[in-house]
Amino acid sequence: MHILKIKGKAKIPDYIQIRDDDFTLKAYFRVDRPDKSLEKMGYGNRMEELLKLIQEMPFGKVIKID
Repeated sequence: MHILKIKGKAKIPDYIQIRDDDFTLKAYFRVDRPDKSLEKMGYGNRMEELLKLIQEMPFGKVIKID
């Protein structure tokens, strides 16, 4: 699975994309509201780890996660 952090412009907010190994979009959500989306995807048990990664990762970089 891959995670991308996208920088918004003007009225479009920053957001996160989660993609599978084939790079198919699985989820996208605003950077400032990740909780519900991560819970919905079944990552509630890894929430703290993923939230830390989202906050620290740079915009525009693709990061592979397991």
